Amino acid sequence: MTGAALALTALAAWLWTGADPCTARLRRIRRRRAIRSTSLRDRFAARSRPAGREAAWRVASIELCQGLAAELSAGRTAGEALVRAVQAVDFPDPLVLRPVVAAARDGGDVPAALLAVEPGQGGDAFRRLAACWKVSVTTGAVLATLVDRVAASLREAQAHRRDVVAQLAGPRATARLLAGLPLLGLLMATGLGMRPLHFLFGGPAGMGCLVIGLALDGGGLWWTRRLVARAQRA
Repeated sequence: MTGAALALTALAAWLWTGADPCTARLRRIRRRRAIRSTSLRDRFAARSRPAGREAAWRVASIELCQGLAAELSAGRTAGEALVRAVQAVDFPDPLVLRPVVAAARDGGDVPAALLAVEPGQGGDAFRRLAACWKVSVTTGAVLATLVDRVAASLREAQAHRRDVVAQLAGPRATARLLAGLPLLGLLMATGLGMRPLHFLFGGPAGMGCLVIGLALDGGGLWWTRRLVARAQRA
């Protein structure tokens, strides 16, 4: 009985001094909004970089093809399906797709609109969709089948690209580690009582070694990045 009374007393004190349910709910809502706004800022920062915008366009293009294939399979017309698919995708720059939506609604030249709004990087799907649209109009081929194949090929290319990036993470980390080894050597020499900075900046021999070392270090980093970029393009 004594234990139960103590437990009830503690519960009453917590209810009396703690936050009421409405206040706790408001706190949870504010916390969720803060997390959501942070994720939106991170996505905007990623899209502001060229590599981030290219990756965002690739993902949006895959979603566009998948959505278009699903809308066509549901029995909608090609123009209506394209409008719904475009509106359902979160593009990096949605205003760019307005000509495509207008052409799809008004029965205009959709392939020309797709080619006109194609981004410079990451927009391979727009060229393929334009080609599928032309083939479907010219030969009467089923557009849903063509778009589904395009979506499958884009997904395979995206998976291969991610695999390549994962495999190149090791060489990149190794290159950064090797580039930082000279600085580590200077710190170790200073800790052992030597004066490496005095040698490097105290005479022509030291300056020559410093210039040669920086040139070799920078050349190694540049060459590694070039190899990595070439592997990604391939």
